[in-house]
Amino acid sequence: MRLSHLAAAALASVVALPLSSSLAQAAPAVTKASASTLSLGNPLGDLITALMSLDLQRAVTVPGIRQHLNALQRIADANDGTRAAGTPGNVATVNYLKQRLQRAGYRVTVQNFDIPYYKELSPGTFAELTPTPKTFVDLTDFTTMPFSGTGDVTGRLVPTNDVEIPPAPAPNSTSGCEAADFPPETAGNIALVQRGTCDFSVKAANAKAAGAVAAVMFNEGQPGRTDLFPTAAMDVPIDIPVLKATFQVGADLYAQTQAGPVTVHITTDTQSEIRPTSNVIGDTWFGRADSVVVVGAHNDSVTAGPGINDDGSGTATDLEVAEQLGRRQILLRNKVRFIFFGAEELGLLGSYHYVETLSDAERAKIKVMLDFDMLASPNYVRFVYDGNGSTFPDASGPNGSGLVENVFLAFFAQRNLATTPTAFDGRSDYVAFTDAGIPAGGIFAGAEGIKTAAEARIYGGTAGQPYDACYHQACDTIANINNTVLDQFADAVANSVVVFAQRRDPVVDPVGLAASAAAKRVARTATRGALYKGPLMIR
Repeated sequence: MRLSHLAAAALASVVALPLSSSLAQAAPAVTKASASTLSLGNPLGDLITALMSLDLQRAVTVPGIRQHLNALQRIADANDGTRAAGTPGNVATVNYLKQRLQRAGYRVTVQNFDIPYYKELSPGTFAELTPTPKTFVDLTDFTTMPFSGTGDVTGRLVPTNDVEIPPAPAPNSTSGCEAADFPPETAGNIALVQRGTCDFSVKAANAKAAGAVAAVMFNEGQPGRTDLFPTAAMDVPIDIPVLKATFQVGADLYAQTQAGPVTVHITTDTQSEIRPTSNVIGDTWFGRADSVVVVGAHNDSVTAGPGINDDGSGTATDLEVAEQLGRRQILLRNKVRFIFFGAEELGLLGSYHYVETLSDAERAKIKVMLDFDMLASPNYVRFVYDGNGSTFPDASGPNGSGLVENVFLAFFAQRNLATTPTAFDGRSDYVAFTDAGIPAGGIFAGAEGIKTAAEARIYGGTAGQPYDACYHQACDTIANINNTVLDQFADAVANSVVVFAQRRDPVVDPVGLAASAAAKRVARTATRGALYKGPLMIR
């Protein structure tokens, strides 16, 4: 067999390992562009990459990953059930990652930084005193907005000048986005603000600047924007009480203010302070220092639970890949940098801190970022980030992100496993890199979104239920892990790490993809203005 044929055969074996019939799913055929992304451009390079990928996939096993997941569960169990940034459970997580990476032969750096730590100590209260006494129900009518200050206040409810109650022509309210929105009588009283086009933090800051002693932010009223918007949060602390309320509660109170004064009483009981946390960075000793592949996951959970799927699954998979790759790193062409980011759940703070503290020269050395956040959701879908914007044209990544997408698509398609595109929507650590112009991509098994009937036909599972019913809850434990998708995704992670670790060429989109996406791709200067900042819905 000629070398080129040998390389092709080995490459095929990487992406077409035997698969049990019970796991096989219909998938699109591999396109010429997607298949070509697995080639390094020369037969010997292709052969080495294919054999390394196959070897790493076989070395990275579900039992190995679950060993790390069990360790993370034990850490949470010993620390009030959480591994949240700023807590002892997260400190223990960071130490575990550091020790395992050091043992695996990595150059390890623990990058410390400060974060705004927040915790609700007890439920808030909200009551109308006059003219119609009423006590509102926490978690049904209202709740404390994350990063609210603590307090006990009574005052007149004063709406902003631009509240819009449907049927209003504008789909989004500008209520509270400008200082001029707050009338003079706001001072010393409680601002009533509507959700809308600017961030909750902006609205709260403007309310405080106007002299408000508290603020109530209610939903807009358009379809899909009437409830308590549970993932909504400010992304910076403020020292006045801030509540969020349903549209119905806000609209009723607003209508009463148009007839005369309304007095309300609010209490919040929160802890908000500055605490330290850490990124854990492990560099291979081998590989070109001017050509770096970043492999990312986040090391924190939410305060409510241990975060074993979110993102223990990504953390454990990346760590197992790192440990197995550590034994093989002498073969690497490019340096691989595993980063376990801190405080992702507080708004991507660790990944932004990492990227923003790099010099321009260091940033230019990063060729690609691979993001792995939630890889084992029980009611899973195999989501692949839409790097070139072919499905979500307003959310494409920098040039090269389409190539990353195609590496995953080709891998799954050769195994006859279906995939579904998902948008670069600003909800995980890739954002800090795409904002900096670095191509990125990854895979995702789903969070609080609801599985459709079409998805259930393709992937199995239960339509009408969340991909992960324990998302951001105490039940996100070791029992919340789906081994089937974890096994499939672990192979995809291992393959992608090898493909980019061995890639000689720049990470740019294939000509066809680049041309088709060129008209709609713009530089990603933030998801600043995006609906999400990590898991936080910030407006």
